[in-house]
Amino acid sequence: MTMRPADLHAIPLFEGITEAHLAELIEGLERVTLAPGDVLFEAGTEPKHLWLLAAGEIALEQAGEVRFRLAPIAPIGELGALTGLYRNTRAVATEASELYRIGVVALMRFFENHGDVAFPFYHNLLKIVAQKVHRDAMRQGEMRANIIRTQKAMKELRDRVLEAEETPISRAVCETLDTLIEHNRRVHYMVTPAYALSTSVRLDAGVLIPVSAMSDRYLELVSLPDAKPGDEVSFVLVIPNGEIPVSGKVRQAGEGAVLVELDLLIDEYAKKLGEHLTRVQMLDFVV
Repeated sequence: MTMRPADLHAIPLFEGITEAHLAELIEGLERVTLAPGDVLFEAGTEPKHLWLLAAGEIALEQAGEVRFRLAPIAPIGELGALTGLYRNTRAVATEASELYRIGVVALMRFFENHGDVAFPFYHNLLKIVAQKVHRDAMRQGEMRANIIRTQKAMKELRDRVLEAEETPISRAVCETLDTLIEHNRRVHYMVTPAYALSTSVRLDAGVLIPVSAMSDRYLELVSLPDAKPGDEVSFVLVIPNGEIPVSGKVRQAGEGAVLVELDLLIDEYAKKLGEHLTRVQMLDFVV
């Protein structure tokens, strides 16, 4: 099929852009056809194009499972294409499909030459992302409320089991409940420091190691030389507004991740860490 400006108006990403400008954008699109089973892109790859599905069907897969099936007319992976974020899904055609694409470099050049198109385009993109974040926050709030109710119910059930006569089954039930209650505690929830709030630890040798996730009790490091579970470690936590000396014990050590449980911090450093965590968490929250 031939892509028309009216077709693009059905996509929220192109809302408010004139048909004349959309016609110019369409002129820069390249038509691509896929047969059933053809892969559009793989997870973990760098986005090179903005894709538009004009006919057929594209399945988006994660861990071998189909998460979504896209029908025309729809953009595919527009956020990754415009931000450089690596693909986190695999896109494959489930039937004969027709798509249009424009290279990221060509798209940026078009926006440079058409600022009156770039502004509404990015405004629409930001609005779409903000709405998505808002929906995600609502779902997370619902899940958090469910976890709290579940925690209370498990604690009540554990207390009742403890009050009753002990049996081999009751002991197993209490141990299981204790494990679940501890695992679900909020303190164990990790957050990922954003690039603008990059966080790392500095070893005695002066080497900086990035922190991939953190909470007020745990640090997950991308690596730690010769670390083994049970090792006592100490280093300096480097955050954008200062440094915090910390120590702790290695709980897990594997390829690509080392989990360190922190010792208690003095009040001054605990407050500083809490403030940094709040700044990191705020990037995932819409006020």
